[in-house]
Amino acid sequence: MVIKMEAFFQSRQQKYKSPFGCIRQEEPCRVAVELKAEGKPAVYLIIEDDMGNRLRGIPMPYAETQDQKHSYECIFSISECGLYYYYFQVDDGTEKLLILKNRGQAAVNSGGKWQLTCFAKEYDTPKSFCGKVMYQIFPDRFYRSGQCDASDKLRPFSLHEKWSETPEYRPDAKGIIQNNDFFGGNLNGIIEKLPYLKNLGVEVLYLNPIFKAYSNHRYDTCDYKKIDPLLGTEQDFQRLAGQAHQMGMKLLLDGVFSHTGERSIYFDKYEEHGNLSACNHPDSPYRNWFQFDTKNPNGYHSWWGINTLPCTNEMDPGFLDYVIDSEDSVIAHWLRLGADGFRLDVADELPDEFIKRLHQRVKEIKPDALVLGEVWEDASYKISYSVRRRYFVDQELDATMNYPYKDAVIGFVQGTKSAEELAETVMSIAENYPKPVLDCVMNSLSTHDTMRILTVLGVENAPQRRSERAGYRMSEREYRSATEKLKLAAFLQFVLPGCPCIYYGDEAGMEGFEDPFNRGCFPWEQIDGSLFTFYQSLAKLKQEYSALQIGSIRLLFAENGVCCFERETEEEHLVFLVSVRDSYDCFLEHQPVTLGNAERQESRLVLEKYGYVLFRTD
Repeated sequence: MVIKMEAFFQSRQQKYKSPFGCIRQEEPCRVAVELKAEGKPAVYLIIEDDMGNRLRGIPMPYAETQDQKHSYECIFSISECGLYYYYFQVDDGTEKLLILKNRGQAAVNSGGKWQLTCFAKEYDTPKSFCGKVMYQIFPDRFYRSGQCDASDKLRPFSLHEKWSETPEYRPDAKGIIQNNDFFGGNLNGIIEKLPYLKNLGVEVLYLNPIFKAYSNHRYDTCDYKKIDPLLGTEQDFQRLAGQAHQMGMKLLLDGVFSHTGERSIYFDKYEEHGNLSACNHPDSPYRNWFQFDTKNPNGYHSWWGINTLPCTNEMDPGFLDYVIDSEDSVIAHWLRLGADGFRLDVADELPDEFIKRLHQRVKEIKPDALVLGEVWEDASYKISYSVRRRYFVDQELDATMNYPYKDAVIGFVQGTKSAEELAETVMSIAENYPKPVLDCVMNSLSTHDTMRILTVLGVENAPQRRSERAGYRMSEREYRSATEKLKLAAFLQFVLPGCPCIYYGDEAGMEGFEDPFNRGCFPWEQIDGSLFTFYQSLAKLKQEYSALQIGSIRLLFAENGVCCFERETEEEHLVFLVSVRDSYDCFLEHQPVTLGNAERQESRLVLEKYGYVLFRTD
């Protein structure tokens, strides 16, 4: 007998699965599936590990029949943290069929499997970071206050005479881009501008690397325990942390542990520091901190083949002790001086064991500190160097940089992604990330690694030559179009789950193509006041409504250029709607909390292109 059957299951609907998304260890999870079939065949929930090994086949007893649909359901729990997949099997005694995931819906014998993450029952992320407004600063380019003692600065380097000059992008006589031109932005400059940041609504400062280094980006660490001389001193850092805390701001530092600089006090390629150079002396106490290989052209492994960035051996006991374990380890040193956590550069290239150990040490010293990882994809099922990463199931990270939301939002606003694609990305991350993690993810539109958001949205015919891109500024028409799109993108950045992160100067109207043009100096004399006020209003909105900070998210509909979501806590229920259609007309049932590119017409609300609205419906 051939089973003739239709199947109905949607993992994001409470009718079929509760709770939504990930589950904790031993947390009961109810799953139901509906069939239109002759008779009442046996149904099983099949659970596999992330390698495709079948772990359990759970019988799903028949529950009821409604509208000719037979409902089956079961309750189960998982005791071991991990990444799992599930599907359903239907058996009438003569034939077995599979119910699989096909474009989010149930399909018979067609599609893949549903993902399920089980995370530690005691795991949580710091409440003081959930849904907070972040601000990313590239220290050399934010603000300069006074002069710093540069006598200990690695040479050669140059200081620009004018704050408004373009960062150097040309290679030197050897064809190398040195990244050794500086503008003199420093820690005292950040301190001086803390009132500006407070007025903007900033609650968390994230600083690109501040430790002693040769380059202006400082991702080539020279000494993990010293502030770069051009930025100031350890006392300046303590003062920054103390004053930020007094204003209610947290402080995140950039931890670059997958590699150091070739001129670091540890690798010391040119023997500048008077230590036993790991590069040149096999008996150096730092020798095992690095990955030497005589078959390698340089004699050692370097980050992405860049010979100035030798890769570390993160699991070497000496390196672990220095960075994590010792009483005055790198982690302990800066946390005790006032840091509130770390953003881990290229987390994909750090071993799981290293990240987990670092996370544990951070929490021992400062339980409410944050460990955030740079991951560019969905981190819940990430495979890096053929290894399935365990960022969430092993309590390694509190959060990640949420590039999937960034790409989806920009694509939607630009018209290269549909409303349905935006919705799928938003809900997929919400479903795949543990809720405590989702509340703390960093939602950016620009970073030091990507083009400025205004440039992305506004430039119509981008010049191809770097010399032309260096000095390019949008026309008035391009800028006006870019800011209109930006307001919709930023609205989504602030109302979606997680922490909106403003890249320094985006709120002021800064433009810029790729590195180093996205790392220009903050235009303190030319701030776009209307854009600043707009970002300020978004920050106030995020801070006023707990539903925007820690609320659940559910998709109401997505079609034809329009998306509608709800955010909800026990106390608040919010609905927001965004549109890239030329015009969208909807019934005005509730008073808008905020709206843009929209017009009220009696009992109707008309959203023009790039329109948005937020309602409170409770």
